[in-house]
Amino acid sequence: MKLTIFAATGGIGRQVLEQAVAAGHDVTAVVRNPKTLSGEVRVVRADLTAPDPAALKSAVEGGDAVLSGLGPRSQSEAGIASLGTRAIVQAMKATDVRRIVVVSAAPISTVPSAGRPNPPKHDPGEGFFMRHLLSPMIKAILRKHYADLALMEDILRDSELDWTVVRPPRLTNKPLTGTYRSANGQNLRRGLVISRPDVAHLMLRVLQQPDTIKQAIGIAY
Repeated sequence: MKLTIFAATGGIGRQVLEQAVAAGHDVTAVVRNPKTLSGEVRVVRADLTAPDPAALKSAVEGGDAVLSGLGPRSQSEAGIASLGTRAIVQAMKATDVRRIVVVSAAPISTVPSAGRPNPPKHDPGEGFFMRHLLSPMIKAILRKHYADLALMEDILRDSELDWTVVRPPRLTNKPLTGTYRSANGQNLRRGLVISRPDVAHLMLRVLQQPDTIKQAIGIAY
């Protein structure tokens, strides 16, 4: 497939890039700093904090799908996921590219947003510990990050594109296993961690699964 990968030097984006290249896909990597990538893929320089519509259209035009690992890495970057995704969606609409897969976070299923002002109080996959202790604490600490990701999901739901959102729990840098659980529309019971390589693996896998279109997918070991 002809794929465009945004945030291709980030924690998950780099894993998507490496696995896509290894699988023989034709890849365009969109990054802020092209010097951090080798010459094996086409590279488009773009700063999604100040998106250039022409650069983004050039990056996605003629592609089969877009994958985004975009997300805030610090408090100062809160807002980048929604800002960047809005620009990506506009570029895709302008070039008639429909398929997009993005990474979000497991707690977003219960985070309110303008598009979902009354989300479920609890996710069906949450056990007692996650529901009453861990999830409320994490959402309080990462409130701005999660508000950004919830808005990003709103933008995708309103886009009329063929989107899939992958919602991982705590991320690790352990190796790719290819062996994990996933579920459409909910998180996984007792699913506390997942590696970045396995998240990337699922993001590429769902491109071949039409039943994941317009779905948020939980993933965990």
